[in-house]
Amino acid sequence: MLKIIYPIEKGYYRMNNNVVTRLSSSGISKAVGNYTHITKIQPNSTFYTFSGQIGADLGGNIPEEFNQQVKNTFINISNLLKSVDLEPDNVIKVNIWSKEEIDWEYFDKIYGDFFGEIPPSMTIAYVNALGLEAIKIEIEIWAAG
Repeated sequence: MLKIIYPIEKGYYRMNNNVVTRLSSSGISKAVGNYTHITKIQPNSTFYTFSGQIGADLGGNIPEEFNQQVKNTFINISNLLKSVDLEPDNVIKVNIWSKEEIDWEYFDKIYGDFFGEIPPSMTIAYVNALGLEAIKIEIEIWAAG
């Protein structure tokens, strides 16, 4: 997926939707992962919150394998965004809850392919349980359009 990012000035990147600007800051530590510390939404934009998405396939089946759940979760997020005419560039915040240690090599590839060079703000937490025993990862997004 080709991402078009328009530099505004050093440390500021407006995504191709002209609604979301991802910012870096010199006053805080460098990001320790694939995220942006600050995301700005342009005035008069529509703000979207979405329920957390899990790794179920389109038939509702939840695979046992963790990385397949990761892949399915991003397919579900993509379909969710498309259902309201949004793209990954519109995502302003990602919250990730995982019951298992994340395979970062695999995850970062999927995440990078999905969000491109300048990813949105993100929070990750490891938890003991999610809504169903079979669920190993849940990802919630917020977006603006």
